[in-house]
Amino acid sequence: MLKIYNSLAKCKQNFVPLTANKVKLYVCGMTVYDYCHLGHARVMVVFDMIVRWFRDSGYEVTYVRNITDIDDKIIIRAQENQETIETLTGRFIRAMNEDSSALGVLPPSFEPRATQYIESMISMIQILIEKDFAYAAANGDVFYAVDKFPDYGKLSGKVAANLNAGERVAVNPHKRNPLDFVLWKAVKANEPFWTAPWGKGRPGWHIECSAMCENYLGEHFDIHGGGQDLQFPHHENEIAQSEAAHDTPFVNYWMHNGFVRVDNEKMSKSLGNFFTVREILANYQPEVVRFFILRAHYRSPLNYSDSHLEDAKHALDRLYTALKGNIVTNKPKLDWNNIHAQRFMGAMNDDFNTPEAIAVLFDLANETNKKSLKQGADLLKGLGGILGLLQQDPQQYFQDDASLGDSAYTSEQIEDLIQERVTARKEGDYARADQIRKDLFNAGVVLEDNPQGTGWRRG
Repeated sequence: MLKIYNSLAKCKQNFVPLTANKVKLYVCGMTVYDYCHLGHARVMVVFDMIVRWFRDSGYEVTYVRNITDIDDKIIIRAQENQETIETLTGRFIRAMNEDSSALGVLPPSFEPRATQYIESMISMIQILIEKDFAYAAANGDVFYAVDKFPDYGKLSGKVAANLNAGERVAVNPHKRNPLDFVLWKAVKANEPFWTAPWGKGRPGWHIECSAMCENYLGEHFDIHGGGQDLQFPHHENEIAQSEAAHDTPFVNYWMHNGFVRVDNEKMSKSLGNFFTVREILANYQPEVVRFFILRAHYRSPLNYSDSHLEDAKHALDRLYTALKGNIVTNKPKLDWNNIHAQRFMGAMNDDFNTPEAIAVLFDLANETNKKSLKQGADLLKGLGGILGLLQQDPQQYFQDDASLGDSAYTSEQIEDLIQERVTARKEGDYARADQIRKDLFNAGVVLEDNPQGTGWRRG
């Protein structure tokens, strides 16, 4: 039985889907005004892992991950760049897809953009106004009346009566209650707008997800996920909106991945410790980054540092080394009766415990190295594939230029030097041959002589 830590219940619970063998999952996606950072990468990789395990466990998964393509930050950035919002968001959506693909993230079932569902948002706001859960203010904004929803705070544990005005947003004189949040923002000069019954404007951030959830998954569905930073106020507000509008429970299981930290400090632009996915991939193979993310439990903090990435690289090297010396079936069929497979399954069914699942891979790799078992190598590749790992040809992995770092040599240059070394040895110039080996070693390239010739890998 799969157990999931439910942020709403604040404990692990057996997963029981609303419809047998089917999972409906919604994850809050990116606001597309800049390149994805490591925090975004963690959300994409974690929920990709979760979806993969559900599907390998026999579930039919409908996975929705939205794109926020209208927002204050987007409007400001487009104005700063003197470009249209569509040009800005289109560019960063393409960049996001490139980054996620590099990290081995499978596309979601649906990836709706907020601007495609404005009418649905307007309809939901109208329902909330009619049911007296929302009101149009004198300035043209529409606010949700928090005190009308008795369960407000049930996800985050924050009690409305104890929250201070201004804790979440700036104090607004047009609100009846300082804690009320905006559903609709009245039009301002030089901003895009849509026409609603209460006036021209655009939706607030929180209503976007409630409307898109309903469109794709219905009024009540299985799992809603996202980063821990979204638990309050975003997810809390989604619950208030959706349950007030539809008089039904919104989501059965809430899942939140932990924060990303950099050298034990919270990652932020203000601290100057902010890393985009592209900056990281300039020095590390994408699979190393994916492995680094999955080696930590999804609910735990993820501490980023160069030393931790290097450690992840060396650890992944060890797994690929176990595959390198064995002939591996391209798509091995898994034997779930195998003791290693049983342990792997138990770890993944325990709230997606990837650290323990990866520990199983290392035990299997050690056993495979000692006994040179093709069966063990097949199982290692198969279990790794469930996590989106170990699917490259080992030689390709070890020779990938993405792990060049400060090395002065490309793959082509290395091959040329190997040929030069072969010639030098044939001519008896062993000093030159030894110097080539030494120069390559100092650049992080290890030569491996064998009866078939000379191979190499990046160390």
